[in-house]
Parts: sequence; structure tokens; C-alpha cells
Amino acid sequence: MKIEGKEYRTIWFDEKNQAVKIIDQTKLPHQFIIKDLETVKDAINAIKVMEVRGAPLIGGTAAYGIVLAIMEKNDPNFIKKSSEDLIQSRPTAINLKWAVDRMMKKLSGVNNNELLKVALEEAKAICEEDVKFCENIGLNGLKIIEEIYKKKKDKVNILTHCNAGWLATINWGTATSPIYHAHKKGIPVHVWVDETRPRNQGANLTSYELNEEEVPNTIIADNTGGILMQRGEVDMCIVGTDRTLSTGDVANKIGTYLKALAAKDNNVPFYVALPSSTIDWKIEDFKDIPIEERNSEELSHVEGLDENNKVKKVRIYPKKSRTMNLAFDVTPAKYVTGLITEKGVCEASKEGLKKLFK
Repeated sequence: MKIEGKEYRTIWFDEKNQAVKIIDQTKLPHQFIIKDLETVKDAINAIKVMEVRGAPLIGGTAAYGIVLAIMEKNDPNFIKKSSEDLIQSRPTAINLKWAVDRMMKKLSGVNNNELLKVALEEAKAICEEDVKFCENIGLNGLKIIEEIYKKKKDKVNILTHCNAGWLATINWGTATSPIYHAHKKGIPVHVWVDETRPRNQGANLTSYELNEEEVPNTIIADNTGGILMQRGEVDMCIVGTDRTLSTGDVANKIGTYLKALAAKDNNVPFYVALPSSTIDWKIEDFKDIPIEERNSEELSHVEGLDENNKVKKVRIYPKKSRTMNLAFDVTPAKYVTGLITEKGVCEASKEGLKKLFK
């Protein structure tokens, strides 16, 4: 996708400098900075502090983290320890463990002198696969938007939460991919962008990338979606997911559950877009999903540009106040209209998923 008219992906390997390149998303939307990851610790830190974020991109970064570990020290014990550290860097997104496990399985039995070559090829393959999956998610989701447009014959208003855009994947995005495909096809779409406290990924990232692609959008406070649905100003919701169970239950950015409840109450279709790498086929009870609790400072402080155009962090809470910063919640399958995957759209249930993924 584009930034200032130039096409980028969120992560890539620089052959010349033998480094992994990322867009530092902690600096967006005020600064566009490309950062080098040179060690596996760099990759782990990038995931932890959310220089990269979004389940598919975390998976891609973890895959390249294994590459960096081999470049740093081609030793089985070091590589194994690095894989374990990568998996622990963020607990909720299943793509992270999926990507590391896939990398380690691919490297099993490979000669030391071939290890780096094989690892690099596999990391690139994981990223290319995600691009294709997200493109297909867009084409499958496009059909839903087209059906709404045929009935309305007016702009289609879509509400999304957090950032499940191309910045959360390698390219295209999950929730945004159908929107981009509709926009490219000439269907008039407008996106209600949830601000998404506390890190404001909607305001800082989703609106930013939609602006760059010239997709009309409006940032709203997280709790505005309900009244917009009551007024009939939301035609559909599309969100992403960090982990979807085989039962169809969806773990996504905190606040998603409340949007699904509002959508259900107002008969607004609520779709979840995801590549199959985000499906957890093992856990069956959503209470067993590890829910990440992040630093309280994400709640108590905000960043923005001051009057001198400098990025500044300021406290907004009383110093004595306690905070609780859960990063994700779970939306039960009964509130999900359908899952949009690379293989098609299905019911959010075991039966629905099994039809697509035998």
C-alpha cells in the first residue's frame, strides 16, 4: 500500500545491508521512520513495544527474528532459546507462535551451512503467503460490500475498530482489505474509525493509512459507534482478530465485544476478517485465551504534537489513580455474522470453519 504515493510493505529484508527493515509504528502518524532490526533482541523488542503490531505482522516479524538469530549466532541452543523468547514477547496473538513453530519445523534437520538460506526463504514465504491471504480476504469481503451497495445505491458506511489495516499485516490488511478493494472498484465507501484507546491505533494508524489511499473516513470516540448504529448510519462492521478459536469465538482489541453487542442490538452485520494463520485449533474455551495486560502508562499518558511540532507525552490521570490496561477482549461467536477468510466467508462456528478448512 502507499505512504506519500510510494508503495511499501510493513517488513522486508534488505539484502544489501543484511538487515530486516520495518516501519516504526510507534512514531506514526507524526513521523515516518524506517528502522533496522539487526538482532533477535531487536525483533523481540519491536514486538513488545509495538513498533510492529497486528497478529499477521507479529508473525512475520517473529519469522524474521529466527533469521536474525541465525545471523547472530548459528548455534542450536541459541536459536532454540531465541524461538522461546520470541513466543513469549506477546501472548495473545496466535500468529506469533504459529510462525515460530513453522520456522523451527522447517529448519529441523537442515545442515548448519544451509540454515540461514532456508530460514530466509521460509520467512519470506510466510510474508508472501500473508499478502496473498489478505488480498483474497479483500476479494471475499468485497462481495458483501457489493451486496449492501446494490440495496442502498448510496455510500456504504463501515465501522472498524483498532487497526486491522495493511499496517497490521504485510500488505492489504484484514478488515481494511475489503474496503480497499471496494474503493478501487469505485464503490463509494466511508469508514467510521474507532479511536481505540488507549494506544489510539484507529486514530493514529487506520485513519492515517485510509487517508494515504484516499478512502473517506471519520475518527470517532470508541463509544460513539452505538448511537451511530441506532441512527442507521452504520451498514456493517468489519474488525480483525488476534486469535479466533475453532468455535468461532474471537479475541481482538479491547472494545470489540461492546461493538458486537451494539451491532447485534441494532441488526448491523458484524464481520471478522482473518487469515487462517490466526485460527487457534487447540483452545476450545475462550476463557483459556491468554489476555495480555499492558503497561499502565498507556492509559495514564498520551502522546501528541505540541505547539512547536514536537512529539510530547503528557499525563492525563491523577498520579494516585490506579489503572488496569487489558489489551484484548473476547467476542462470542453468537455475535459474529461471519468470518471473512482467504478461502471464503463462513459462519462463526466449528461447522462453518470445517467447511473451509478440512
